[in-house]
Amino acid sequence: MRSRVNLTLDQNDSDIDMTPMLDIVFIMLIFFIVSTTFVKESGVEINRPSASTAEEQESTGIRVAVTAEGLVWLDGQQTDIRMVRPKLERMKVEQPDLAVLLQADEDAKTGVLIKVMDQIKLAGIDQMAVSADKANN
Repeated sequence: MRSRVNLTLDQNDSDIDMTPMLDIVFIMLIFFIVSTTFVKESGVEINRPSASTAEEQESTGIRVAVTAEGLVWLDGQQTDIRMVRPKLERMKVEQPDLAVLLQADEDAKTGVLIKVMDQIKLAGIDQMAVSADKANN
């Protein structure tokens, strides 16, 4: 007795299995998300003053900006001066070695700048730098 061999290919056998490729894509996506460092902007355009002794430093902290109109921006959002301290205290709990980069506009009032600096110190943050452009001499 002879048996017949079916030589026609099933439709399912010719499909490509996409699961391994999708796994690799998702693993790469997770790798790039974890390994990427994000630059945090202050959220507002600041005309920084010039200083001949300014040194370029790598910014790893939170940016606080003071505009010429006296508005305060913290981590990309406009905020009241009185809210700077509580927000920074919450951030310091999550990141104990938090540093602050203070960006003050050239035309900002000194009183507002001093109040913001005071709030930063009262939040328990010791690492604070004031941003300036390098003067061309």
